[in-house]
Amino acid sequence: MKIALGLGCDRNTPLATVKTAIGAALAACSATWSDIQAVASIDLKADEPALLQLATEQGWTIRFYTAQELATIDVPNPSETVRKHTGTPSVSEAAALLAAGTDRKHLVIEKHRHCGPDGRNATVSIARIPE
Repeated sequence: MKIALGLGCDRNTPLATVKTAIGAALAACSATWSDIQAVASIDLKADEPALLQLATEQGWTIRFYTAQELATIDVPNPSETVRKHTGTPSVSEAAALLAAGTDRKHLVIEKHRHCGPDGRNATVSIARIPE
C-alpha cells in the first residue's frame, strides 16, 4: 500500500513524540514506514525541528501547504480550535489528502492524536495514494 502522511504538532514537539504518533497510526492501518510515499503539513511548520529532523532521517521531502490550500479540502474532523491557531480547520487530514492527491474516501487514519510525556501533541492522518 502506498500512503501519504499528514502531520501536525505543537510547537517544539520532541522528535520521539512525532515518531511514536506515526508508528501508532501506521500500526492502526497495518502499514509500515516503507509504505510512506508522501509527507505533508502546514507551512507554519516548515521550520519545526522535529519534522525537519524526521525528514532528514527518513530521506523525505515534506510538502508544506498554506492554510488557504488546506482549508479547501473536505475532511471528516474539522476543528474550530485548529482554525483559530492556524487559519484552517484541518492540518493533518487535509495535508494527507492533498499529498495523496485524493479525496476523503481514501483517508485510512483520521486525525490520530498522541500526547508525549512532556505534554506536547502530535497528530497524524494517513491517506491511501490511489494507484
